[in-house]
Amino acid sequence: MALTADEQDMVDLVADFIDQRVRGRVREFDEPDVYPEEFIEEMKKLGFFGLLVPAEYGGVDVSTACFARVTEELARGWMSLAGAVGGHSVISYLIRTFGTDEQKSKYLPKMADGTIRATMALTEPGGGSDLQGMRTYAAPGEDGFTLNGSKTWISNAAHSGLFGLLCITDRDASPAHKGMSVILVEPGDGFLVSKKLPKLGYRGVEACELVFDNFKVPAEAVLGGEPNEGWGHMMRGLEVGRIQVASRALGVGQAALDAAVKYSQERESFGKPIWKHQSVGNLIADMATKQAAARLLTVDAAEKLDRGERADMEAGMAKLFASETAMQIALDSIRVHGGYGYSKEYDVERYFRDAPLMIVGEGTNEIQRNVIAAQMIARNKI
Repeated sequence: MALTADEQDMVDLVADFIDQRVRGRVREFDEPDVYPEEFIEEMKKLGFFGLLVPAEYGGVDVSTACFARVTEELARGWMSLAGAVGGHSVISYLIRTFGTDEQKSKYLPKMADGTIRATMALTEPGGGSDLQGMRTYAAPGEDGFTLNGSKTWISNAAHSGLFGLLCITDRDASPAHKGMSVILVEPGDGFLVSKKLPKLGYRGVEACELVFDNFKVPAEAVLGGEPNEGWGHMMRGLEVGRIQVASRALGVGQAALDAAVKYSQERESFGKPIWKHQSVGNLIADMATKQAAARLLTVDAAEKLDRGERADMEAGMAKLFASETAMQIALDSIRVHGGYGYSKEYDVERYFRDAPLMIVGEGTNEIQRNVIAAQMIARNKI
């Protein structure tokens, strides 16, 4: 499915923003690990935070396929900028898909222009990808819930005004996921955001721990208005999230591939450009082929979601293959650059630091393999 003319214009706008405003200045923010407020403000004005918000609420309202391409372009410039809109866009999707009319009216207009930035809160200390083993509990009361527990590795936590929190609301439910809800949480007393956690890559944008200590939330904060429906909501949201992570990986992979192709033509050894040496040429051929395959998987998942079909297996495949591919391309780009690839004077070392996040984030690749295998069996039962 081709993008509409307006969607292609949006992708081109993002590409121009990356090439003209971002690429030459990433080190100003990445090396000191400084939040890119300047870029974020420009992204708000350009509508990047409203990509998945319906037009009636002031959003850009693009397809998932277009959202994937926009994400790729952002990550091609700096993966952290794609991360700044990642969780926000998933929460936008959840509210537009499952939210009450009141929740849509309250949040979506401000999310569209970036006045409110949102993020997901799933992972818990010691829990990792085992979401059904979570312990954060929202105890029901007469006028709402009382939250206790903690979450960790929450991206954009210090700069978000809204958290899509997956938590337990019924401890007696069996299996456990039938007692989970997504609660739309705003900062307040009893809600602590820790200092940012140090990271290998994905710098500039913070990841923090959240602590809830008898934090009160009203009943109307439950996504969709009905408790204990959160597992299905979040699993649908993670289809978007995993397509987004696959697209981030595509951006990093494309940047690393572009750098290798450029350098291999400029650098000469033994009297000819190094790409003409078979060992280097083979690296570039394999990098380009894997990148193309990763993009096709991601497009397939996005288009399936746009058709209203279940895409958990396809999103898992895209995330798995694109992230592993980005890691391999980043390493091979270092090989093409030789010693310079290990130097901070070249961007390829940053691509190598950023790529692992997509392997372990949004459900590790080991979890993706479990999802893919289970869906293959479920769809092909004998």
